[in-house]
Amino acid sequence: MIDLSQRVAVVTGGSSGIGLAAVTHLLHSGFKVGFFGQSAAHVDQAAAKLSRQFDGGCILARCVDLTSPQQVAGFFSDVEDRWRVPDTLICNAGISPKSPDGATPFAQVSLDEWNAVLSVNLTGAMLCCQAVVPAMALQGFGRIILIGSIAGRAIPRVAGTAYVVSKAALSGLSRSLLAACAGTGVTVNIIAPGRIATDMAGAPDSAVNRAALARIPVGRLGEPADVASTIGFLVSSGAGFINGAIIDVNGGEFAPL
Repeated sequence: MIDLSQRVAVVTGGSSGIGLAAVTHLLHSGFKVGFFGQSAAHVDQAAAKLSRQFDGGCILARCVDLTSPQQVAGFFSDVEDRWRVPDTLICNAGISPKSPDGATPFAQVSLDEWNAVLSVNLTGAMLCCQAVVPAMALQGFGRIILIGSIAGRAIPRVAGTAYVVSKAALSGLSRSLLAACAGTGVTVNIIAPGRIATDMAGAPDSAVNRAALARIPVGRLGEPADVASTIGFLVSSGAGFINGAIIDVNGGEFAPL
């Protein structure tokens, strides 16, 4: 059994938005955190900001192409060499291609767009889970959280087809992980955010965000910290009986009660 006073987490897409909020929350909670992103500039900026707030020895930041199995495996090897095998994995990285006119209409979605989105949002998550599940099972403890989306839960209003499919498919990945991890002390859950004020969501006063605001009963857009605090609970030892759940963090915009 691992020493839960020395937690190690990996956050994908951790250099901005929800991912950066998750990294910050976990560091505040005493975790050592490895994170990566696809933009070297964003990774460097995030690492510099975090190093001013926290002990740099608790942070490992890299630029990684999530579509490259070799780069993914190399990152997890770096984490293990620096600290040990992670006990916590937050699969947050995702892309959602849009033109100035919005998402690509269904009939015009190209195979290039389809494959690019699924390779990051779905296959990338699978690769990361494969990198940690055997060791988590051996150590008898693990927390895996996949960041889904309201777009994968309800009729999409903004997101494109490939993004919607990739987020909905995380449920199937989670069920497979539940079966693979049964009896090992590893839990697998999905957090499905609604409209969160990030760069991906665009300007807060855009027409799309104003329309979303009108649908949200709590009367505001979500903040990355809203998702990060939910992550913080689900990765805790106190959440050990929450397994195979989808937690909607959307202010009530979608309420499957």
